[in-house]
Amino acid sequence: MSEPEQSSDSSKPGGPCEPAASSAPSGWPNVSDPSPAPLQSNLEEERSGSDVEEAERPLIDDVSADVAPVVEEFIAEAAQANLDKEAAVAAEAPTLMESAAGDQQKAVEEIAPFIAFEHVNKSFGSRVVLSDVSFYVKPGETLCIFGRSGVGKSVSLRIILGFLKAESGTVSVAGQDIGMLSEKEIQDVRRKVTMVFQNGALFDSISVGENVAFPLRERGNLQEDQILQVVRGLLEMVGVAGMEDQLPSELSTGMKRSVAIARALAAQPSAILYDEPTTMVDPLMGHLLGNLIQRLKMQLHLTSIIVTHDMRFAEKLADRLVFLDEGAVRFFGTPEEMRASPDPVLREFFSKDELVMPV
Repeated sequence: MSEPEQSSDSSKPGGPCEPAASSAPSGWPNVSDPSPAPLQSNLEEERSGSDVEEAERPLIDDVSADVAPVVEEFIAEAAQANLDKEAAVAAEAPTLMESAAGDQQKAVEEIAPFIAFEHVNKSFGSRVVLSDVSFYVKPGETLCIFGRSGVGKSVSLRIILGFLKAESGTVSVAGQDIGMLSEKEIQDVRRKVTMVFQNGALFDSISVGENVAFPLRERGNLQEDQILQVVRGLLEMVGVAGMEDQLPSELSTGMKRSVAIARALAAQPSAILYDEPTTMVDPLMGHLLGNLIQRLKMQLHLTSIIVTHDMRFAEKLADRLVFLDEGAVRFFGTPEEMRASPDPVLREFFSKDELVMPV
């Protein structure tokens, strides 16, 4: 991936620049500037060793033997459905890509994005939240959105799910333009793409088990005994075993998020959106949630978008990252490209992150 287009005023992103070779569709930000010496990072260490082994450990290993057959069939069905969708996306027409020649376009074989923003704008009154924002995530990949508070990170997730409307630009999910869909069609999208909110967004008046069972009963293709087994297995899988009868109010913040992930998995989604999953949780729970998200991606072939302020967490999980600054895309690329970026705003962000997150 190349570096983001830089304006003629080097202090502002998004201005005109000479086109460069790219692996992203026209209109999406790229990185092209030569890289200085990268900031110090423990990226490779974070992605190796015990974390990799944990990510590869089968999800079914955490499930009790008496419910394992039903749960294993359930997650295998979900994984195969996601693989089939990836194959369907890959079979679509080649994406038009910007060539090194600049204005000239050429078709190249490239997997189309599962979720994409193209020149998206969103304001609340006179306050601009998103300004000409473009990024994408491909099937089975993880994208992390980061930046300072109030730059439109969570707003982006709500636009993907149709809770908010973009004023201009295109937001596509699985090849569908969200802005052109009816409410019924958006509901169908929400069955493919689920969200884990900061507060969990669990139903407070019913038990943890009933919360997780809700999407299973809504689908109506399982017997009650199978539903109870899947619920138990999913809760064991996300690290909150034996809490079926508790109310959400009795759980810690981290446990609520784990239950919310279990409920999301019960819907057998193609993608999960996570809104600040490590906010207000202790470092151990944050580490466990990160490992869980990585295991789900690898073993269920889930597409993920994670809004986070935690750079260590983002580097550990992301295939690509997008940095929003004052509502605009300051950077879009891989973690390695991000650490090598010469952008002074990014480098200041990293340095402050290292001060508050010591190794």
